Amino acid sequence: MFGIPGKDPVTLTPAAVRQIRKLIETSDGAVKGLKIGVKKGGCAGMEYTMEHATEIGQHDAIVEREGARVLIAPMAQMFLIGTEIDYRTSLLESGFVFNNPNVSESCGCGESIKFKDA
Repeated sequence: MFGIPGKDPVTLTPAAVRQIRKLIETSDGAVKGLKIGVKKGGCAGMEYTMEHATEIGQHDAIVEREGARVLIAPMAQMFLIGTEIDYRTSLLESGFVFNNPNVSESCGCGESIKFKDA
């Protein structure tokens, strides 16, 4: 795993913790956490992926806070180091927001990103 030993690769805001914990608690034990990854796509080249994880992969990075569990797919770990995950609600939408210092640009709709060159 990439990153600083002993330090979580991502941080979770209190709002994100509440929402992730709610997803886990309402699943009757089926959901083990929220799995985050990245894939090619969108106008800027890459997109975040999120899914309910029903199992924990051997190489997933695990971040746990107050009953909330985030699993980071192995191929996404280097792209997410230092990211703050938040959950925001507005009049028009609600969802997770990634404050990622590794992003160099994003598309106009905010759905896809481009990472800084390694």
